[in-house]
Amino acid sequence: MVSAGGGDRQVRIRGESDVMADEAVADVAIQEDVLAELEWDPEVQVTEVGVTVEKGVVTLTGTVETAAGKMAAEQAASRVTGVRAVANEIIVKQLGGGPTDTEIATAAADALERNRAIPAERIDIEVTGGGRVTLRGQVDWQFQRADAADAIRHLAGVRTVTNLITVQPQTRATAWDIQSGIERAFLRHAQLGAEQIQVRVDGGHVTLTGTARSFAERRIAEETAWRAPGVTQVTNKIRVR
Repeated sequence: MVSAGGGDRQVRIRGESDVMADEAVADVAIQEDVLAELEWDPEVQVTEVGVTVEKGVVTLTGTVETAAGKMAAEQAASRVTGVRAVANEIIVKQLGGGPTDTEIATAAADALERNRAIPAERIDIEVTGGGRVTLRGQVDWQFQRADAADAIRHLAGVRTVTNLITVQPQTRATAWDIQSGIERAFLRHAQLGAEQIQVRVDGGHVTLTGTARSFAERRIAEETAWRAPGVTQVTNKIRVR
């Protein structure tokens, strides 16, 4: 506490302890909102998921029955206002008497073939270590890469999915076409603060920088960038305010 102007008025200078106290209060509010969002989402078994928050970074722990449930918990947490990042440490528990790795591999191949949007013939599936799936290959679009992993996460016995599929689009585009296309898409998107995000393109590699209002907005920006023809990679360096 210091005096100002020699009078009775006093000005309190906020110190590090005040900032830490504010962060602690904010973290408690975020934790409560994340727990509420997990409970709201029918894909998540909230009773088996723990939530801790430090400076806006959420850590998820506990166990779930499927890899899809683990991903659903992460996506639910990322939707909450104030979340800056999510560390997903949830473990998919291995049920006794579940399918073998060979059976999982067969089911995974069938799942990819059922989705006509996925070029299943270009994707290799490896299953090791009791339900740990690795995908390799090349596709034309990022949505095909994401759909391949999503189709497998819901299968019984799958504990993790490592997606090593690369995007090699058949459509060629100049760096300017890619950049201008993404920037126009950002302006059209109701959930994006386009003026706060910068786009840089080198070949088919897109780098996003700037700031977003939420972790969810950061993810939407990346997903939007991936939709531009000619994109082979997106590096997301957007910071959450």
